[in-house]
Amino acid sequence: MANKVTGVYETCLKDGTKSYRASITYKGKHIALGSFTDAQLAGRAYTQAQSILEDNSWTLDSYKSGQPLPFEKCVVLINYRDKGLYIPNPIYLEKKFFLYYLSPQQTLIFDIDDLFYYSSHKIMQRGSHLFVADYGSQISILSRYGIRSYAVEGRDYKFANGNSSDLRYENIQILNRYHGVRQYNHRGYLKYKAVIHVRGDFVIGKYNTENEAAIAYNKAVDTLRRNGIEKNYMQNYIEDLSASQYADIYTTVKISPKIMKLNMA
Repeated sequence: MANKVTGVYETCLKDGTKSYRASITYKGKHIALGSFTDAQLAGRAYTQAQSILEDNSWTLDSYKSGQPLPFEKCVVLINYRDKGLYIPNPIYLEKKFFLYYLSPQQTLIFDIDDLFYYSSHKIMQRGSHLFVADYGSQISILSRYGIRSYAVEGRDYKFANGNSSDLRYENIQILNRYHGVRQYNHRGYLKYKAVIHVRGDFVIGKYNTENEAAIAYNKAVDTLRRNGIEKNYMQNYIEDLSASQYADIYTTVKISPKIMKLNMA
């Protein structure tokens, strides 16, 4: 049933409670503004949306807590007004990148190549963990860069400009690609240490190359399993090696002899 307030329609929830939906049409696009508990509040949301769309001086800095429209809806409207592209998630387009607003205080930066994905996948946050729902699972946004769930910033990856909110590909540097491999500097040279968790972290060995360290980790996993230690160890797959090259390194790479003595006791 149409309500007397412009842009507001009365509906009922499943339990019979009245609800008021606000919407607005701009440049031929019908935009839902949300559901509200009373017609007056929904009407104020409509008025605010109209003001945003018709007044270019209304920016995100104009947003104040307690306004009828949610902040993310303001982002959507301003982007549509300025850029002419309607995106349902709180994204503002720039020329070569876009901003994704988690809140008025927290903004992420992405390459424009990721626009299609984040236009249809809403970013959620739990503590410092950022993720999207994809095919029924919670997927960390860092996994799109090859960063594993156990990775530690500063040890396994880092942000080139120091800004952890800048998620453009050029700003993310992967330091350690493999399970149990840690990069370190030794007298000005890059070296690699293989570490495995048994009853605490156990150093398998130190190596000149990343591949050697990754294969040494695999060899340690195989050794522990032969000794009856069955943990959920994920082994490394090294893409740039043939089977024979892998076998040669596996055979010759040395691991700490103490690994041999570890068992279930």
